[in-house]
Amino acid sequence: MREKIQSYLEEIKSVAFDKMDDLESFRVKYIGKKGLIPALFADFKTVAAEERKEMGVLLNDLKNAVIDKVEEAKEILEGMNEHLESGRDLSLPVNRDLGTRHPLSLVRNQIIEIFSRIGFTVEEGPEIEDDWHNFTALNFPEEHPARDMQDTFFIEKSPDIALRTHTSSVQVRVMENNKPPIRSIFPGRVFRNEAISARAHCIFHQVEGLYIDENVSFVDLKQTLMYFAKEMFGENTGIRLRPSYFPFTEPSAEMDISCHICGGKGCNICKYSGWVEILGCGMVDPNVLENAGIDSEKYTGFAFGMGIERITMLKYQIKDLRLFFENDIRFLRQFESAI
Repeated sequence: MREKIQSYLEEIKSVAFDKMDDLESFRVKYIGKKGLIPALFADFKTVAAEERKEMGVLLNDLKNAVIDKVEEAKEILEGMNEHLESGRDLSLPVNRDLGTRHPLSLVRNQIIEIFSRIGFTVEEGPEIEDDWHNFTALNFPEEHPARDMQDTFFIEKSPDIALRTHTSSVQVRVMENNKPPIRSIFPGRVFRNEAISARAHCIFHQVEGLYIDENVSFVDLKQTLMYFAKEMFGENTGIRLRPSYFPFTEPSAEMDISCHICGGKGCNICKYSGWVEILGCGMVDPNVLENAGIDSEKYTGFAFGMGIERITMLKYQIKDLRLFFENDIRFLRQFESAI
C-alpha cells in the first residue's frame, strides 16, 4: 500500500489541467465513490495492526493532496475563463515595449548627478512665491522691468504674490535657513508671461546653483562650470565667460561653450560663431548675502543658473521647444529605454 500511495502522490504533483472537464475527470478518478483513494481506504482493514497508524496518516495526506490540487486548479481555470470572456487571449505574446523618460527628466537627472559628484545637494521650494523671495531679497530695484506684468504672472488681487520667475527664490530660502558653508543646486519649474514659440514658452525648467563659504572666488566658479561643461558635453568642450549684468550677482557673466555640433568651426546651431550660450553666473552680490542674514564681510559665494530646455535642445539637437510640452508619442519614443 505504501508504494501505491507514493506513486499516486507523484502523479498528483505532476498533473496539469487545460480545462474544467480534465479537472473533473481527475477528481472522480481519485476521490469519486469508486475512485482510487476510497479503494485504498477499503483495503485499509488488511493492513497489519502495527502499521495502521502510519498508513492512516499517509492515506489522509494523500486525500488532502488531491483536494488541495483540485481547489487550486479550479481557481486558476476560473480565472482563465474570466479573461477569455473579457476578450483577452492569454496565448498572445506579452507586450514588452519599453517605456520612455521625458528628455527634460533625462537631462535634469544628469545635471543633478554631475553636480552631486562635487558635493552639491539638491534643494526645492514653492512655485508660488512672495515678492521678498522672488525679487526684493535678490536685489531687484522697485522699477526693475522683471516686476512688470509682461514678464511675471501675478496672483489676482495679490500684487505681492506671483508664480516664481526663477529658482533663485529657493537660494534665498536656503540662505535664510542655513549657515555657510552652503553648496546646493535648485532644479524646478518656473513661469514667465511670454509668447509661446519655437524658442520660448511661458513654462520652463531651470537648475540654479549656489556656493557660499569663506574665500570663495571667481576662479572657483570658473573651474566648477568648466567641470560641468566637460561632463555634460564631452572632454573637448571649451568655455568662455562674457561680462553681463544680473541684479543678484556682481561681477556677472554669461557662459558659452564651444559648439559640440561643429566642433567650433561654425554651423547654424551656433550661428556660425563656434560658441553657444548656456547659462548665466557671477559672484553673489553682498546685498543679497546681507538680505539673507549672512555676513558679507566674512563670506563670499557664487551662483549660476541654466535652462534645462536649452541644455536638452543642444544635447539632442531639438529645434522646437514646444515639443517638450505637446506629449507627442512620436517624439517621446525617440528616448525609448533611456535611463
